[in-house]
Amino acid sequence: MSNQTIHVIITGGTIDSEWDPAADTAVTASESVIPEYFSKLKLDVDFTYNTVFMKDSRKITLEDIQAISNAVENSPSSKILITHGTYTMPDTARYIQARTGGGLDQKSVVLTGAMIPLEGYSMSDAPFNLGFSIATLLSMEPGILLCMHGHLFTPDEVVKNMASAHFFSIQQ
Repeated sequence: MSNQTIHVIITGGTIDSEWDPAADTAVTASESVIPEYFSKLKLDVDFTYNTVFMKDSRKITLEDIQAISNAVENSPSSKILITHGTYTMPDTARYIQARTGGGLDQKSVVLTGAMIPLEGYSMSDAPFNLGFSIATLLSMEPGILLCMHGHLFTPDEVVKNMASAHFFSIQQ
């Protein structure tokens, strides 16, 4: 048993997608593979989970973003990992930051996702992004960050370049 607990808020996205041969593309799965994935790792961290919904982030509504923010606010944990689709991840981070304001002074929140699903693809970026996010959460001060591809971004600076499928800082 660890003295570190990370509460994982699951929202779907590519990280939790599976191949749909009928659609000839990856689609968000009906259930998350994240809990099973973490259970197989030998981490000195305890995880709790809350699946808010399982959606492609392009289909997330304002009510969905509010539900994510409520899950952050209501979490008893001070360390929170949100798995999220990459299309609207910066929007959700900005909303949580604006809504909670000073409420994040006691919580560390990281949003992450993947360009390639965690399960079924040998070259997925998901394991790296999840590991980087956990390491960040365990060492960061209270606040909110996005962790993608070895980079940390604040909600105010992050943008996703849709053409290159990379996140970058507008403050560079």
